[in-house]
Amino acid sequence: MRIVLACDKFKGSLTAAEVCMALERGLRAERPDLVVERVPVADGGDGTLVAALEAGFTRVPVRVTGPTGEPVDTAYARSGDVAVVEMADASGLSRLPSGLEPLTASPIGTGELMAAAIDAGCTSLVLGVGGSSSTDGGAGLVVGLGGRVLDAQGSPVPLGGAGLERAASLDLTALRSRLDGVTVTVASDVDNPLCGPRGAAAVYGPQKGATPGDVRRLDAALSGWADLVAAETGRDLRSSPGAGAAGGAGFAAMSLLGADLRPGIETMLELAEFEARVVGADLVITGEGSLDAQSLHGKAPVGVASAAARHGVPVVAVCGVSTLTEAELAGAGITRAWALFDLEPDPARSMAEAALLLERVAAQVALTL
Repeated sequence: MRIVLACDKFKGSLTAAEVCMALERGLRAERPDLVVERVPVADGGDGTLVAALEAGFTRVPVRVTGPTGEPVDTAYARSGDVAVVEMADASGLSRLPSGLEPLTASPIGTGELMAAAIDAGCTSLVLGVGGSSSTDGGAGLVVGLGGRVLDAQGSPVPLGGAGLERAASLDLTALRSRLDGVTVTVASDVDNPLCGPRGAAAVYGPQKGATPGDVRRLDAALSGWADLVAAETGRDLRSSPGAGAAGGAGFAAMSLLGADLRPGIETMLELAEFEARVVGADLVITGEGSLDAQSLHGKAPVGVASAAARHGVPVVAVCGVSTLTEAELAGAGITRAWALFDLEPDPARSMAEAALLLERVAAQVALTL
């Protein structure tokens, strides 16, 4: 019997690779005869770089500018001419050295990381945009790739969302030259527009430390940025689904980098060649820390289940906690969910002991095979 393990991270506890390894240990404890294949996955947020490396990509280290100007040691993953860049690792919340900076944080380092990959010969870039620390409409990406965002006097505006208030013109000469012949795909499960009540500032700004006043200021700055980009490009994509992803990085990627936006889990499953690996399997075990209503909208477990269903392979899920009904699980293609909560209801202990609990859950799954 062959089992494919395709789990996302348990945030705050284990990486996707660690989740899969714990499950394999538990399965083999009860059924040493099983053939187990690990395929750690991600949906475009933190963990995307690790998932690409687990899929066979090579880590290429790069030092870039952090979200508030400090140097950050990060990397992209490369296979042939394809590079995978994770915004969370280069410019995410964990890279803020002294607390949230909703008005000044910038993804310039992610742009620099993309530039490094392009300059090294990569012609196809996959950009995972979850977990960003900024709300700047993607202006930092543009600057990191060689573009210039200028004020009325022709000087570069300050980085960060507040700096957009002074943006008056764009110089995209170097950016366009660098991107010639390069395709960019944004991996994201966000469908928010750039501006307005469902926009980047209103929905995600508070998570990055924005006060109500900051949200109004950032939303106005993003609207002005969208006007400037529309005047430069001749098209206005501020209302496009996904424009609000990663503080508006989705907008800049589509408008100025020519990027396509795709569901993150679909993109990552393709990179891992998941569908080829699931053919002929007897069971797929997927999972993430919490199975809830958000999981039904493009998160990893549902994407895995959808891909497995195309090959007639049944899917069960493991999680820290599940709030989904049996009907909701079945509708997502998941026959059963096994929750660590059922073994350890204390959240702190469950997170601290997640690996051991996953082994116990996997042993229970093995007994049903």
